[in-house]
This record gives sequence, C-alpha cells and structure tokens, in this order.
Amino acid sequence: MTPLATPPRRRLRNRLMLAFAGFTGLVTVLFALYVVLFVYTVEDQLFETMLDREVATQQAYHDGHGRWTTPRDGFMSIVPAASDLPDGIAAVLREEPRRREFTGRAGRHYHLRLLQPHDADEAPAWLVAEVSALLVVRPMRGQILHLLAWSGVAMVALALLLGGWLARRTTAPLSRLADAVADATPERLPPGFAAGFADDEVGVVACRLDNLIARVGEFVEREREFTRDASHELRTPLTVIRTATERLGTEPGLSEGARRHLDHIAQSARQLEQTVVLLLSLAREQTSTEAALAIPVLPVLERVIVEQSPLLEHKPVDVQVDVDGDIFAALPAAVLNILLSNLVGNAFAHTRAGRIVVDMDGRTLRVSNPGGDVQERDFAPFAKGGESSGFGLGLAIVRRLCERHGIALRIDTVSGRTIARLTLPAA
Repeated sequence: MTPLATPPRRRLRNRLMLAFAGFTGLVTVLFALYVVLFVYTVEDQLFETMLDREVATQQAYHDGHGRWTTPRDGFMSIVPAASDLPDGIAAVLREEPRRREFTGRAGRHYHLRLLQPHDADEAPAWLVAEVSALLVVRPMRGQILHLLAWSGVAMVALALLLGGWLARRTTAPLSRLADAVADATPERLPPGFAAGFADDEVGVVACRLDNLIARVGEFVEREREFTRDASHELRTPLTVIRTATERLGTEPGLSEGARRHLDHIAQSARQLEQTVVLLLSLAREQTSTEAALAIPVLPVLERVIVEQSPLLEHKPVDVQVDVDGDIFAALPAAVLNILLSNLVGNAFAHTRAGRIVVDMDGRTLRVSNPGGDVQERDFAPFAKGGESSGFGLGLAIVRRLCERHGIALRIDTVSGRTIARLTLPAA
C-alpha cells in the first residue's frame, strides 16, 4: 500500500529565514562589540595623549628647575610618593606594577603616569589624572547598550521579513514542482509540466523529472503490453502441452517407465502453468477492478488440494481438512485461489511424512505441516528450499498479495511443525 503523502512543513523556507536572522544577529552583535570597544578606546586614548603631553612638559620643567611644577590641567596633580596615591591605588599598584588605569571610590576614575627624574638619586613622582568629570562613555553606557539592543532587534526583524520574502520566491517553484508530481501514478502521469518553470536550477530539476516521467510512462506501457502478450503467448503452449500429455496418458501400450516420464512432464507443465498464472495475476492485480465478492472458502480449498495432490505422490502423508462450508471471504476469486494454492502447495512440497492439517480458527485459516523452518529470507523472490520443485516465487507472491489486500499473514515454526496463518477478510 502506498503511504499517504503528508503536507510539506516548509522546512526549507524556515531554514532560509532562520539563516538570514541568525546572520543578521551575529553581525549586529559583532558591530555592537566593535562600537563599544571603539568608544572606550577613543576615550582612553584621549586621556593617554593628554597625559603624554603633560609628562613631557613636567620632564622639561624638572630638567630646567630641578622640581616638578603644577600641571596645566586642573584634573591632574603631582603625587610625590606612591603611598600618597588616593583611593588605595598604592595597594593595587604593588600587586600590578604595570597598571596605569584605576577605578576609585564614589565613581572616581584615575589615570597614572610615572615621572622619573634624570638624577638617579632623586625619588620619582606620580602624575595622577582624576578624569571622572571628563568621562563621556561610561555615563552613557546604558543608553548606548539600549540603542544597540533595539537596533539589533530591528535588524533581525528586517532580516526575517527579507528572508521570508526571498524564501517564498525561492521555494515557490519547488512547491509548484512538488504539487505537479505529488499525485503522479503510473496510470496518470503529468508529462510536459516542466515548460512552466524558469531556466534555473528548479527548471533543470523539473526538466529531468519530466524526462524521467516520460520514460516511466513508456516502461509502464511496455509492461502492460508484455502482460497482455504473455497471457496469450505463454499460457497457450502450456495448455497444449497439458492437453497432449492427458491424451497420451490414455493411449494403451505405454510402458511403466514411459507413463512415469509422462506424469513428470504433466506435473512440470502444471507447475509452470500455475507459475505463469500467478505472475500474470499479480501483475494485473496492480490495476485490477475485480470486485471482492463473498466467496465460499471450502470449495476453493478442495479444488486447490486436488490440484496440488501430485506433490504428495509416493509420500506417507495424510491431509486433514476441518473447514466449515459456511465460511466466506471478501476477496477476488483469483486472489483467494493464488493464496491457498501457494500455502497448500508449499506444505505439500515440504512434507515427507506425517499429517497436514488445514483448519479454521475464527477468521484465520491455518495450514500446518510437519518439518520446515520458515525464515524471513524465504519470502524473497526465487528463494526455495531443497524439497521445492518450483521457482521460489510462491511466498514472495503471497506476501505481496497480502500487503495489497490488507491480509494478515504469519508463518511460524512451533514444536517441529510449520504453521501458516492467513486471516481472511470477513464477507
């Protein structure tokens, strides 16, 4: 049974939109980091430049007068010893001697530079710049972050809109292509649909699908012709062979050996004829409109047992049938005959001695025979056991028919017996 197609989830469209939004969000975060880094760097560089200029002035004055002078900028001061540095800077400086920027109490912020006299015997001093009143970035940090955050949200929303528009334009041809081939079947193919697509990647895919569908249509038509021709070309000579062997069997004067060989020819012809009928019936079943009528199971089962009885010749085998005559199955007659012929014939072929039991358990038909060990590989086409004289197609055909008609099939090996269970649909 072909599974029902589920509606597409538009995953490609969503992925495109998320890709646009994710890329925009990443760019926005990087831009915000660069902006914050830039403004802080510019502000600190401004203070460093002012300190470098003041250090040069102080060094020049000290060289000429032997002492430090009052800085020109009011936020700068000269501290003669590290122990006199404000806000505990001295303690921090002992742990980090290379540090030149410090945060004090009450929101104060300092930049330091060492003033080293040329005279090695003279103690150095410190140029301290208390820049709290000159800070621009830190007081505006909250506003800057809010502005960057809202700008990022706006950019991501714009990216979603742009990504959605682009995704719709990109995936619309794919959706039309999917709709064009969604309901395609071997009996109803949509040839020539590629003409409505643009000359792009989707158009190339549509063109390739169009060519593939055309080839599939040709293949299906060839298969139909083969089924029709094989039905006549294969069955007719097999019927002639079977009829000729039946007539030869009535001829007097045949030796026992000749009659035995003739029986073998007739049995092989019947097996080959049955195989051809099974294959052709299965092929026709793909498009069959035969109604599932309520047919009695017992007459079909009895006819199948008679047809398969040559498989039990010269075997000490008993067949027990326990099926009521009022059991009906809602199946096409050909399908029921194929299923019973394969299961009964398989039991006959693989039983050397003992009893074969065919009975009903509710709606389940059971065929039980001694011996055998059925495994999953036995359902593969052309898989056959050592006792089988067929082509290894029986169980594969049975499984395909059961799947197509929703019939439960189970074959187990219990206590040395193979039990095939076939749940028949109620009439």
